[in-house]
Amino acid sequence: MNESEGPVVGIRASGLLHEEDYTTLLPELEARFDTYGKLRLLFFADSGFEGWDIRAAWDDMSFGLKHASDFERLALVGAPDWVVWCLKLSAFLMKGEVKVFDGDALDAAWAWVRA
Repeated sequence: MNESEGPVVGIRASGLLHEEDYTTLLPELEARFDTYGKLRLLFFADSGFEGWDIRAAWDDMSFGLKHASDFERLALVGAPDWVVWCLKLSAFLMKGEVKVFDGDALDAAWAWVRA
């Protein structure tokens, strides 16, 4: 997302995410980890978000586990209930703060993730 700067990264997800999406995204995140050490991530699931295919879900989970202690904050915005439920089940693995926002609270999510 255009609001991304330094260790603060916003990702807008729409449609069904595929492994190809992660071959672009993950190297960019790795480069930011190399530069800043820890990141603050905002994941915005827009109204067209459908989820992940199986390979993308695996890539997402593997990356999340690898960097579980490297996220200072994670804001989840506008995600369907099933994604929120999955995040809450796995949030104990993360060392940083995790917060869920409604889709119309994008500005508040940006303010929180930057604070």
